[in-house]
Amino acid sequence: MQVEDKGGSRYAVNFAKRIVVKVGTSTITYENGKMNHGNIDKLCRGIADIWNSGREVILVTSGAIGVGIGSLNLPEKPDDIPQKQAIAAVGQCELMNAYTRSFAEYSYVCGQILLTKDGIADKLQRHNITNTIEAMLEKHLIPVINENDTVSTSEIWHNGTFGDNDTLSADVAILTNADLLIILSDIDGLYTGNPREDETAKRISYVEQITDEMLGFSKGAGSKLGTGGMYTKITAMQMVNGKGINGVIASGSEPHVLEQILDQDDIGTFFAAQ
Repeated sequence: MQVEDKGGSRYAVNFAKRIVVKVGTSTITYENGKMNHGNIDKLCRGIADIWNSGREVILVTSGAIGVGIGSLNLPEKPDDIPQKQAIAAVGQCELMNAYTRSFAEYSYVCGQILLTKDGIADKLQRHNITNTIEAMLEKHLIPVINENDTVSTSEIWHNGTFGDNDTLSADVAILTNADLLIILSDIDGLYTGNPREDETAKRISYVEQITDEMLGFSKGAGSKLGTGGMYTKITAMQMVNGKGINGVIASGSEPHVLEQILDQDDIGTFFAAQ
């Protein structure tokens, strides 16, 4: 990203060898829940190209419930938890089929890992999760990670819900000692206000440190089919920045967004590691 050089931060993306990419529901589906195959293909092509350059990429994906709604032609997301879990089971299969097909077009194989918060919190399970991811990366297999929505619910705290996949992506980045977390969203970065409501809002290109003011004006709901909003993305960046990991929030609909980020173009918002 073309940002102000503060201690060499603008060049940090050049040295990122392990990258976690998180994609939101709004990027890979349309409002009706049907899959946006164009965006999925662009995402998979970008990730494959990063692998071709000698870097490692872990994909954290949302969208199981959203895709399930589209696959079952439901008019809206249900409120009932068991219904959501059943829909997620259908959507997760459809989602992995789409990723498998798209990655195969670029000669890569992906594999599914479903996580719960309890799994990361437990020492033995965390060790096993890490070993699985490392073994996949060693074999140049692309881990596709999602929360296990069929067993995790926000109402049953001991089941260990992440609450949103922005938080999950931060946990994965920390767990795998990543160098960079990229969160792809339906908005092209952090703004001084809500750009959908405030025409004077300006994109913030570089964030050296996340402030309470930023957290304040980033609060708001996510997309109709998703769970996270800008606030959860900022708190995810706060988590990884505190562990020495750089971050970027950018639009997932940009055709070459991953390439542009790694080329340091002025795109999205860069969050400097502390």
